[in-house]
Amino acid sequence: MRFGILAVGSLLGGVSASPLGQLSTSSRPNFLPLIEATIESLTISLEKKDFSSVDLVNAYLARIEEVNDVLNAVTEINPDALAIAAQLDAERANGTTRGTLHGLPILIKNNIATFDQMNNTAGSYALLGAKVSRDSTIAKKLRDAGAIILGKTNLSQWANYRSSNSTNGWSAYGGQVTAAYYPQQDPSGSSSGSGVASSIGLAVAALGTETDGSIVSPSSDNNLVGIKPSVGLTSRSLVIPISEHQDTIGPMARTVKDAATILQVIAGVDPHDNYTSTIPNNGNLPDYLAACKFSALSGARIGVPRNVIELFGPDYYVPQLAAFEKAITTMRAAGAIIVDNTNFTGAAAFFNSTAEIEVLNADFLVNLATYLSELTYNPNDVHNLEDVRKFTQTFALEGYPDRDTAVWDNALDTQGWNNTDPRFWAAYQEDVYFGGAGGLLGTLEQFNLDAVILPTDFASSWAAIIGAPIVTVPLGFMPANTTVVKNSRGLVEEGPNIPFGLSFLGGRFDEATLIGLAYAFEQRTMVRDQVQPYIVPNTELADIVVT
Repeated sequence: MRFGILAVGSLLGGVSASPLGQLSTSSRPNFLPLIEATIESLTISLEKKDFSSVDLVNAYLARIEEVNDVLNAVTEINPDALAIAAQLDAERANGTTRGTLHGLPILIKNNIATFDQMNNTAGSYALLGAKVSRDSTIAKKLRDAGAIILGKTNLSQWANYRSSNSTNGWSAYGGQVTAAYYPQQDPSGSSSGSGVASSIGLAVAALGTETDGSIVSPSSDNNLVGIKPSVGLTSRSLVIPISEHQDTIGPMARTVKDAATILQVIAGVDPHDNYTSTIPNNGNLPDYLAACKFSALSGARIGVPRNVIELFGPDYYVPQLAAFEKAITTMRAAGAIIVDNTNFTGAAAFFNSTAEIEVLNADFLVNLATYLSELTYNPNDVHNLEDVRKFTQTFALEGYPDRDTAVWDNALDTQGWNNTDPRFWAAYQEDVYFGGAGGLLGTLEQFNLDAVILPTDFASSWAAIIGAPIVTVPLGFMPANTTVVKNSRGLVEEGPNIPFGLSFLGGRFDEATLIGLAYAFEQRTMVRDQVQPYIVPNTELADIVVT
């Protein structure tokens, strides 16, 4: 596919590299494959001068170029990536490191604004060329920690908040993302490109955003660890929004430790987002990496809300439920106290409630207009959702009416009120009940639990509506004899070897507990290594480094 800023090949042009064929067997370096590389392993090698950050950027760029025509995971490459890497190499050589991510390339979702040559589009031509006055707080935190923002990942357009008949991972500007575990696999959404890119090592990790499921679901379907933080733990400033009450930004990585390390970097109080003022302990964060203890499951009280599982039905989920029961056995063996039938009392009623969509619609009308008002250059003169809808319905490349605007039509025409309307409070209070006394928070309190567990496909909404955190880890894969099922647009929704995850859900700002539990489970199972993707880039660091 074409890249919005600069083709990968042109970035590689003029950079000294050693093709594999020019290296003898004896001189070929023995580096960890990039699909397995971690923040720690790469940092150690950078400190030992086994390779440079420039080498690392070139390796990842070559890997993107190899597979992106098939997977469409990356929308834009940062044309400054190599220059930034060279600067960070020079700083390291002078004995200076900025932080835990110094010299490591990370991809971010294309709704997180950067003050550079890249676009921030949410996958829409409506925002192509638009400019902001500064980095989003999240992007600035990454740079302050020494990360190289390698590029922007593709996503479900407008974070899956446009159409009733589109597909996960499709955007007008980026095309259709597919996942790497089965040809034409549905990548899940909306952080689709971030999930696919991280899963096969197109960067050390990626960032996604979640309103309801958009980090944990693509993490699950791409065999990743995903952390959906509490609303308010990570700033949403200059991130294209859906809902101030539910939006959050988090890491999608191949290990719990990597995800925890990145969360430590991006979390914290930001005066540009007043929700971050609710972080406990005067904004002082726990040590998320230190929470990664093998013993974390010992003595932990973990609930199983069986009525939630029953609501989803057994058919497609039989392999997931079998793996889920096996996970319970693993946790018991590790010393966890499993408290069964810790049911969400409002679960059945929540399935029939329209409150969540009413809250999202109402927030979107206001929050999108606020983001658009902060643009310093707005080439298509869009200032609110009505403007964006008109652009989408009249600009040919937006794919309308083949991909409709039903979500917006509902918000603008059917519902017709925003979060300043008196009707908003009633809808929001329903969410507070279904996530609180009638749901996750009430169950945690009633049974004195550290966390509840659910298959990730069942997990997101219970935390989303109350702004609570989730950590998902790999749980298993669909059996090799699974019948392939495609949706109406040809994406494979069920098929052999497609991954699925296990979610730990907890109380607000209790990420450290969930990270510990997830790490202890991950280390006992190492599910991620059991099945390999069908497509993996061939380029490795050894192909780049001159020995």
